[in-house]
Amino acid sequence: MSSQRPPPGRGVARAVEGEHTLRRATAAAAIGNVAEWYDFGIYSYLAGAVLSRVFFPDAGPWATVYTLGAFAAAFLMRPLGGLVFGPLGDRIGRTRVLSMTVLLMAVATVLLGLVPTHGALGAAAPVLVLVIRMLQGFSAGGEYTGALTMIAEYSPDTRRGVFGSWLEFGTITGYTLGAGVSAAVIGLLPDDDLLAWGWRLPFLLALPLGVVGIYLRLRLEETPAFRQLMERSPALATMPLRRALHILVRRHRRALVVAGGLIVAWNIANYVMTSYVPTYLTSTLAEHGGTGTGKATSTLLQVIVMVAMLAVITSLGRLSDRIGRRPVLFAGSLSLVVLGLPSVWLLRQGLGGQLAGLVLMGASLVCFAAVAPSTLPAMFPTLVRYGGLALTFNVSVSVFAGTAPTVIAAATTATGNLDWPGYYLVAAGVVGVVSVAFLRESAGRPLAGAAPLTSSAELPPPPVSADGVPLERPGG
Repeated sequence: MSSQRPPPGRGVARAVEGEHTLRRATAAAAIGNVAEWYDFGIYSYLAGAVLSRVFFPDAGPWATVYTLGAFAAAFLMRPLGGLVFGPLGDRIGRTRVLSMTVLLMAVATVLLGLVPTHGALGAAAPVLVLVIRMLQGFSAGGEYTGALTMIAEYSPDTRRGVFGSWLEFGTITGYTLGAGVSAAVIGLLPDDDLLAWGWRLPFLLALPLGVVGIYLRLRLEETPAFRQLMERSPALATMPLRRALHILVRRHRRALVVAGGLIVAWNIANYVMTSYVPTYLTSTLAEHGGTGTGKATSTLLQVIVMVAMLAVITSLGRLSDRIGRRPVLFAGSLSLVVLGLPSVWLLRQGLGGQLAGLVLMGASLVCFAAVAPSTLPAMFPTLVRYGGLALTFNVSVSVFAGTAPTVIAAATTATGNLDWPGYYLVAAGVVGVVSVAFLRESAGRPLAGAAPLTSSAELPPPPVSADGVPLERPGG
């Protein structure tokens, strides 16, 4: 008996999506993600270098911990955002909810750039920062998993890996843009100007990015999978939240646990590299007698590594369409176990070591970033896909990953041990290895609850008349 899988859709009516619509949907999700994660990420790049002095000038060595604590506060709101936006997206549609999340994030980020400093408002200033960060977290709770859902449901079954990787291309681009703008502001402005008004500029630039993201998403119709679901069962648009949660917990416990493990491994690697390492290089090493680096140099190193990740991420996504998701995810998990501590040790070996350490972290991270966007949505059926992803993703990130920079900073400050980032990376890798062991391969297979999906570009060419005129048009 042949072990080869039959072509998707053989013997089953396939759904066909136009190639132009597919590419517009991918662009809307990815560019909206650029805006969302530029907004969310610039706080972490400015935290140790600037914001700790603007909002916690009298906190001494704990100023960085307090500033990162405000960063972590956003993650406390992510599960609530997921609880609201996820089931809502399963009832009223993906694109409408995703337009709301981009708008909310853009408004919150601009407000963050308008907050008075501690010198002008006293203790109320960091309190306002905390509130706005929580508003950002509420938005992020619905954004990323909604974008995951939208791209997965638009992507053809045989190319879901490559199209899903474009979502993380947008995420990393957003982080890179945030890092680049932050580095430019820090490097070009005198310190007095930076503290007085320069730190506000990256936040205020969020508004035009948000407008572009909203425009692109409002022009999209709903995904093929969601349209199929509503055609079959329109009453699901009024399904109560309690019923949706009941379906998730009773019928999809395995998916919740395995997805949660993958999310923990992926996002600990992400937030250690993008949110804690900049502070580690600019502040922590110097505070503990080590050799750190300047603020602009640290950010430049991050940009170099993230640009390298952008160069390979879609190729890894395409590779996962050929060999499967599990081998790529296993490689990323195992590399965290083996290279987690060495990558942190390298950060203490001067500029060359710092670049090498970040490259090792980025190599592990890109394996998750390229493949998880196509893996996670396939673990849930259309009926509860957005809600299931939103709850699992945000609880996992909030409890284990988003708090990582704050916990690492506090542990390092309290113990003086500079290896804490490495311990976190190794633990994340162990969780990832176990999760991949229980993961079911989904490459090339239709999403649960949806018809097999192809694009018009994958159909055979239409028959033509004797003079070369097409007699029918593929696609719908």
